[in-house]
Amino acid sequence: MAVVIRLQRVGRPKLPLFRVVAAEKSKAVNKAVLEVLGQYDPRQENPKEKLRINSERLSYWQSHGAKTSPGLQALLKHGERGGGGAGEKVEG
Repeated sequence: MAVVIRLQRVGRPKLPLFRVVAAEKSKAVNKAVLEVLGQYDPRQENPKEKLRINSERLSYWQSHGAKTSPGLQALLKHGERGGGGAGEKVEG
């Protein structure tokens, strides 16, 4: 089972909101996911609140061979560089 960590759009039309999810690579983006790891809200003005991820679970999936999608990888890199909250833990 190849697992990929990617973004899943859940927002309304013209109001984007994305979940950061761990899912099987062969499944469609909007189908069953293994786990929700966080969220990305591009409309937030505060850069620390745009990307919130449970870093413990992200590390868990990466240690089990999960690859991050190119789009999420860019967000994580930008979040670490700009203090965008990539390491914040998400409740729930």
